[in-house]
Amino acid sequence: MKRNQFLKSVFTGLAGFGAFTGFAQLLISESGGLVRKTKQLNNKIKGGKMKTILHKADTRGVANHGWLQSKHTFSFANYYDASRMNFGMLRVLNDDTVSEAQGFGTHPHQDMEIISIPLEGDLEHMDSIGTTAVIKQGDIQVMSAGTGIMHSEYNANKDKPVKFLQIWVFPDKKGVEPRYDQITMKLEDRKNRLQQVLSPNADDDGVWIHQNAWFNMTSLDKGKTVSYELHDPKNNGVYAFLLKGSATINEQSLETRDGFGVWNINSLDITADSNTEILLMEVPMS
Repeated sequence: MKRNQFLKSVFTGLAGFGAFTGFAQLLISESGGLVRKTKQLNNKIKGGKMKTILHKADTRGVANHGWLQSKHTFSFANYYDASRMNFGMLRVLNDDTVSEAQGFGTHPHQDMEIISIPLEGDLEHMDSIGTTAVIKQGDIQVMSAGTGIMHSEYNANKDKPVKFLQIWVFPDKKGVEPRYDQITMKLEDRKNRLQQVLSPNADDDGVWIHQNAWFNMTSLDKGKTVSYELHDPKNNGVYAFLLKGSATINEQSLETRDGFGVWNINSLDITADSNTEILLMEVPMS
């Protein structure tokens, strides 16, 4: 499917308000119904003991548009599963591969925190607030869509694909001024330990977003262990996504690209069963 056809297929049927009919509006709009569904799902997670949800890599939604190969952990575009709408405030986790010199044409977003994490290659970003930037492995990019922003994303390489994670988090406030930021993290600082790459605080490590959320990344050698203490265990859960290798998290065995959500806990214990890379996303559950 060509880029303009892909974008049209995503926009078609997505209920928004006003002239802004982007991806994010269906997700935020009360009239679109997804916020109500999110609240209904979140109402089921109250309780006193640890709760978990496992998403094996091969159960994700698959999209093959020729120029774009994407795996969707949660419902997105033409992939819909009522039981996989979100994990708390984590709404989208897309595992994207974009062909050489191809990409997403200019499209709108509103009231969503959008994080991009490059895994291989270079990703070029342009937006309506004047940003032109390229991100690569080790970089973390954030865009607060707020009152509305237009942007495009293209593979900056002519000789190889670009692979990256596209993550959407519901914000804790609507109508903020749109903003863009990126930061380069030292990959060696996550070797056999946790490296914070995102938080709610502008003066903390990594980028920041309008939400009580923290992201950490780690690269563990086989046999190494780390523990993660939740910042807000009363209200938050953690969604772990294995970028590569295998690991055991709170007695759950995981393989490459598996996702594992845990809540009603204070901490996670992580053991690398092989050399592994992991992304941890702590987000509010309601």
